[in-house]
Amino acid sequence: MDQKKSNRAQMESPSFRLPALDPDFILGDSTRGLRMALEYQKAEDALRAAKISSTIVVFGSARCAEDSAGEKGRWYQEARRFGRIASERGGAIDGNGVRTNVIATGGGPGIMEAANRGAHEAGALSIGYNIRLPHEQEPNAYSTPELTFQFHYFALRKMHFAMRAAALVVFPGGFGTMDELFEILTLRQTGKMAPIPVVLAVESYWRRVVNFEAFVEAGTISAEDLALFNFAEDAEDVWAKLQKRTIPIHPENKY
Repeated sequence: MDQKKSNRAQMESPSFRLPALDPDFILGDSTRGLRMALEYQKAEDALRAAKISSTIVVFGSARCAEDSAGEKGRWYQEARRFGRIASERGGAIDGNGVRTNVIATGGGPGIMEAANRGAHEAGALSIGYNIRLPHEQEPNAYSTPELTFQFHYFALRKMHFAMRAAALVVFPGGFGTMDELFEILTLRQTGKMAPIPVVLAVESYWRRVVNFEAFVEAGTISAEDLALFNFAEDAEDVWAKLQKRTIPIHPENKY
């Protein structure tokens, strides 16, 4: 009698793995679209479970620490104060109902940490949308653990920033901050995003690094585009500017 042939080769073949449990398949080039969909859905499910209706997005430099000398230290403290003010006054502290104006940052150090920290000190939830980088960015210790996400794709991270944004507050920052700022301004300018207030905190910094009026003088934007944002100098001033522009509770962004 012939010896029964082993099916070990079939059992161990990559093709026999369940697709959802096959890392070579899931992380392959052809399934990039699936991975992007998963990055959207995982965060979306968590945000819905937490009943977060709207956010206040805070951008700013990762290079500002609490103990930084000079103006960087002051920027950190103002972002921290704003995170607390917005959380206490904006509807983010609610254990049962819908939460509005929840602080959302890039989840890293610096200004991001400061805004999450202020929300944490107010007893509110806050979001950290971290991005996976060649030099790994670790999440700061103040974003709500259940709302601390990691993204591979900048595009999906930006999408989540925009979807629930009722307002955008931008503290001093570098290339990454500029990228996020102009992304939102472009969505607003083109009507791809519902009208929301955009406030550039620490006016002296922004006046020094960007000549917005030069765009108008060169004819590359319209004069009315300058009304897409306001300047403020400190945390209380930022909140006042947001109140003046009326923060929408349910922004219904279509981005």
